[in-house]
Amino acid sequence: MNMKSLTAAAALAVVGLFASAATMAHTKAEIDRSADRALKHFYALNPSHRELVGKAVGVLIFGHVTKGGVGVGGEYGEGALRVQGHTVDYYSVASASVGLTLGVASHREIILFMTQGALDHFTKSEGWSAGGDSAIAVVSKGAGGQYDATTLGKPILGFVFSEKGLIGDLSLEGTKVTKIKTTD
Repeated sequence: MNMKSLTAAAALAVVGLFASAATMAHTKAEIDRSADRALKHFYALNPSHRELVGKAVGVLIFGHVTKGGVGVGGEYGEGALRVQGHTVDYYSVASASVGLTLGVASHREIILFMTQGALDHFTKSEGWSAGGDSAIAVVSKGAGGQYDATTLGKPILGFVFSEKGLIGDLSLEGTKVTKIKTTD
């Protein structure tokens, strides 16, 4: 198979992934269990994470995000938004890229909304883009690293952790988050 055919097949697969995202929605219980596991792992990485989550107005938890591609890449995952420890809605995270993408990987993401204004902006948007919000501070060093006062002063904190697989890029840049309907 030549490179053009391989790129076209990868592009078609990515388009199919995003076109069928609504049909891939897990049940609320599955998403909540995945979020619980991710949060437990997040706390185990750094004991100060528990205090940080306790200060957050809202916590968006994606327990499993898969990213992959050959030339054309894509990413998809489902998660839960929690306010005061209770799930209030469900969201998907998705992104697409064209360029030097090769491989498949999975990771977890946690986004902390530290102010009510940041949470309100997120919940009222029709499709929130992490890369488009300059007020977000991304901490991705396995999410176990320390953060400074500048990072903690941001209204939104994003953590990427528990990376598995082999792919060159793990970030929140260009990621779009959209409310989803789940099956029960």
